[in-house]
Amino acid sequence: MLALKIIFWVCLFIVFYTYLGYGMLLYVIIRLKRLFKGKPQLPEMPDDAQLPTMTLMICAYNEQDIVEEKMQNTRTLDYPKDKFKVMWVTDGTTDQTNELLKGYPEVDIVFSPERRGKTAALKHGLQEVKTDYVAFTDANTMINREALREIARRFEDRTVGCVSGEKRVAARNGEMAAEGEGLYWRYESTLKKWDSELYSAMGAAGELYAIRPELCREVPDTALLDDFMMSMLIVDEGHRIAYTPEAYALEYGSANLHEESKRKRRIAAGGLQSIWWLRRMLNPLRQPLVAFQYISHRVLRWSLTPIAMILLIISNIALVASSAGLLYTVLLILQAAFYLAACLGWQLSRCGIKNKLLYTAYYFMFMNLNVFRGMAYLRSHKHSGAWEKAKRS
Repeated sequence: MLALKIIFWVCLFIVFYTYLGYGMLLYVIIRLKRLFKGKPQLPEMPDDAQLPTMTLMICAYNEQDIVEEKMQNTRTLDYPKDKFKVMWVTDGTTDQTNELLKGYPEVDIVFSPERRGKTAALKHGLQEVKTDYVAFTDANTMINREALREIARRFEDRTVGCVSGEKRVAARNGEMAAEGEGLYWRYESTLKKWDSELYSAMGAAGELYAIRPELCREVPDTALLDDFMMSMLIVDEGHRIAYTPEAYALEYGSANLHEESKRKRRIAAGGLQSIWWLRRMLNPLRQPLVAFQYISHRVLRWSLTPIAMILLIISNIALVASSAGLLYTVLLILQAAFYLAACLGWQLSRCGIKNKLLYTAYYFMFMNLNVFRGMAYLRSHKHSGAWEKAKRS
């Protein structure tokens, strides 16, 4: 019974720490840091003459339906035109994307007829970059007018090698998948903001981030999370990722849970892939603070925590069956109530009925189940970095 109790409490700690404990600990550390060092001050916004040159790179595969909207958005960006270049890197595109882009004289088109995946497209585009910085964004995300200025502002800090913007998710017509995704990203954005204030954000989101081109390092073409790998390699070399919610990318959430599942399992697979490729960053003797943040924020949720959740319920049932005590009975009831709430949230969402509390429980389970689906995805896509687009609402 002692072994069962140890398994139970270790698993409970892992699950709690991953999703709540780390955020709570981070908040306390940040408050203490501000108490002794004060709130960090942002660099001054450079004027037009001091702004660096910047390329906005958009990697695309068959995006003809979004070209006009994306270019309208790009033309509204507040950045000096003589310091700003727009580059579309089209990877194996077979629709009218390239033809439509030719109607925009400011666009540099970098085309590869073979579809090799987003990472290969990024590397192809980077060979053509001649500006001080390069910002990456997706074709289906719209960025705010001041985004590039805010990014340039963060680069005034020479310890910063990468700037990550904020991802914001909008729900159209009240899709539950989009609302669940939006709730997750609001929490995730808070953690990224605190991570950045402590030392560095742990990875950049591909919807909007920027890097110093000279810090780009080789990422395997089969990488499923090219943005995470590219940004974390910068951290591995001793630079910081600054997180700025003032530069944000807005996109609609997945059209439904089936489409959202495509994204989640691919992210989970890419996370596992990245953990292996970046395994040296797990060594606390190299960069202690980075290892602490990386393991706490990324590694646990992509590896141990979903397994710990299964072991937690199994060990709890075994302890109650062994008459281990009232405490374990109460905890089993609470676990059962949570899983029942998740099942109800799933059933109600299928019927189009909204209940945020129940749906939150379901979305939490949905994310963790897709880690296991990600393991299967990784095995079947280990030789390919081509991305499977999820339909947006």
